[in-house]
Amino acid sequence: MNIQPYLYFEGRCEEAITHYKKTLGAEVVMMMRFKECPDPQPGMIPPGGENKIMHASLKIGEATIMASDGNCNGKGVFQGMALSLIVKTEAEAEKHFKALSDGGKVLMPLTKTFFSPKFGMTGDKFGVMWLVIVM
Repeated sequence: MNIQPYLYFEGRCEEAITHYKKTLGAEVVMMMRFKECPDPQPGMIPPGGENKIMHASLKIGEATIMASDGNCNGKGVFQGMALSLIVKTEAEAEKHFKALSDGGKVLMPLTKTFFSPKFGMTGDKFGVMWLVIVM
């Protein structure tokens, strides 16, 4: 069994993919735009959303994250969830935390905890919450 997060960016998916490629080294495994759908059902393509991303699969480290523009209705809302980014060194944690925090909101600065030499929480500029931890 495998669970993969599916993130809906509501019109900002391509921007998010570009950001995660730059900040986390994400690799696009697959990407399909709404206009490429071979059998679109009525109401499936958001008005004006033909060039928006219907489905994408990203590889970040050993994890797969799927993403979409969804209904393209504005800002994505990510509540009640977070993605954990587990790294091996404090330098990696600092690098990724800084990049993910750029344009977002730091919820807990990177700091030493009883369970990790560096742990922090930040929301990125898309509203996705990240837990960065050295293990």
